Amino acid sequence: MLGTIVNAVTIIVFSLIGTFLVKRIPDRFEEILKKASGLAVLFIGIRGAFDNQNVLLLVLSLVIGALIGELINIDKWMNKLGLWAEKKLKMDGPNVPEKNRNFSKGFVSASILFCTGSMAIIGAMQGGLLGNHEVLYAKSVLDGTISIIFSASMGIGVAFSAVCVFVYQGGIALASILIRDFLTQDMIREMSAVGSLLVAAIGFNFLSPKEIKVANLIPAIFIPCLYYFIAGLF
Repeated sequence: MLGTIVNAVTIIVFSLIGTFLVKRIPDRFEEILKKASGLAVLFIGIRGAFDNQNVLLLVLSLVIGALIGELINIDKWMNKLGLWAEKKLKMDGPNVPEKNRNFSKGFVSASILFCTGSMAIIGAMQGGLLGNHEVLYAKSVLDGTISIIFSASMGIGVAFSAVCVFVYQGGIALASILIRDFLTQDMIREMSAVGSLLVAAIGFNFLSPKEIKVANLIPAIFIPCLYYFIAGLF
């Protein structure tokens, strides 16, 4: 759990820096930083997706995962969670700074970005199975940098994404110990590739006025695991 704890704390610290110290970024700088981070995230996602060795499985995972996610409407529930936290923290009133009114958007966007992709999955698994936290340490550096940019434009909601990171990666680390006999390199590779495409979608959202509901694609990450489990029965 050490790597996960470091990752979560890094997000909180750098989000606070972005929210309270980097407050007055002129709009033109904020916009270009947003586009630059979008390009970087898009590249990271696409690069990770090239680890895929079963294109058909990747396509099926996205299609099936999208159908499941849209049926459940994960994006809606995540936004409701963010809005609920926003109201509880009294961050939706008329006297609240404009940046902090984006609490829900910051929480949802950061949670998806920090929780999906190969680094989150593989790093948590390596921490749980091998006690090796190098991947999560590297991820912490990346997440911290992005947290400053996100929180400067979307407010304190980004810091609360650390809760999702802690629960998600910590859950993977603990679960990997219990299911170590069932995991294969193929499962991990294909799950990571799908997750990386979701990260690329986050980058796309920064560059395009029309957003993809990436939260509704999250179930796609787990379809390869189900596929290889069923394939192993025959």
